[in-house]
Amino acid sequence: MEKLPGVYTNNNTTKASWLLLIGVLLVGTNLRVPITSVGALITFIRDDLGISNSVAGLITTLPLLAFAILSPFAPKIANRIGMEWTIALSLAVLITGIIIRSITGITFLFIGTLFIGLAIAIGNVLIPAIIKMSFPLKIGIMTGIYAVFMNIFGALGSGLSVPISSIGNMGWQGALGIWGFLAVISLLIWLPQLWKKREPEAGVTTEPKTNLWRSPLAWGVTLFMGGQSLAFYTLITWMPDMLNSIGYNPGTAGWMVFLLQAALIPTTFVVPVIAERLKNQIGLAVGTAVLFMIGFCGLLLGSVMLVPLSAILLGIAGGSGFSLSMMFFTIRTKDGKEAAELSGMAQSFGYLLAAGGPVLVGVLHDISDGWTLPILFLLLISVIILIAGIVSGKEGTVSNQFKKKNRKELARGH
Repeated sequence: MEKLPGVYTNNNTTKASWLLLIGVLLVGTNLRVPITSVGALITFIRDDLGISNSVAGLITTLPLLAFAILSPFAPKIANRIGMEWTIALSLAVLITGIIIRSITGITFLFIGTLFIGLAIAIGNVLIPAIIKMSFPLKIGIMTGIYAVFMNIFGALGSGLSVPISSIGNMGWQGALGIWGFLAVISLLIWLPQLWKKREPEAGVTTEPKTNLWRSPLAWGVTLFMGGQSLAFYTLITWMPDMLNSIGYNPGTAGWMVFLLQAALIPTTFVVPVIAERLKNQIGLAVGTAVLFMIGFCGLLLGSVMLVPLSAILLGIAGGSGFSLSMMFFTIRTKDGKEAAELSGMAQSFGYLLAAGGPVLVGVLHDISDGWTLPILFLLLISVIILIAGIVSGKEGTVSNQFKKKNRKELARGH
């Protein structure tokens, strides 16, 4: 591996770079699987603990709310103790949460789930910043590989949970707890990063801090992130029921959701690599929104024959939307700290939307007693993704945007 500019002061750069690469990928593997592993086990958890469907639903909603609450604060924690130490701390909290969640009892279940959500929120925000700081010449390919690892292990969590729970006396507790070993391995591999001396990041200046909340570009990235997150989590939640209503049995409907997630994985690798090579990413953003629109129109038509095609198109759109969001955090900012700030802002609002999307779609379904109104709502979200994508895809950074604004204000003042 080539020497990475402005990263470490020690001479053994190649070894350090590979260790950092493996560490980043291992952290990525932990950012979905503790959540996706729950979905397939919800029925077992509900029956064992005697809880209602609505209470059981909180098990998957609570981490998304934790993402929304903690994401803006993750960069501030990192500024105080360092990004490497903050990620290590998040892995320790994640391990603790997995252990607590695996203890029988409703209280332990929700406390552990909250810890898991808070831990993952930090990784979600800081890993794009670590990539920008440590792999400045390989942002696209690193973002792609990281996203692939995250989503592959997320899919494995969904697929392996039930088989693991049936081994011996593992049960749902063991099936959820076993992923703690992955988090422990990741923490051990990450520990060497805590004793590396990092040189000042190239490009960091003493210019006034950019107020992202006043930036149209930052809000464009935030709405793009939020729209694609809402679309994806709503599909994962409600697509089986949508397909049941047009004649699919539960098993076949489940395979359609698998098809959607399978189509997502290669896209998360390819899109960042392409995006990094383009002068602007408007075309990719527009393509993402159009694929969402076509996919939702296929579901709206209610044709059994169109469902596999719709699932593939929606999967490609979801993978493209997610990976483009990750790229926007890095290519629309001037340095790692600003990337962390934008990532925190976008993921806070984005996951808040994602948490509310499935609930709102459920309400629309109850009101209309059908899926036409909910799918029309998702088409409206696709339009928002389109507009936000055009804003986000334009060349430039949030800092440059403020420089231009300040120059105009000074010119008017003179």
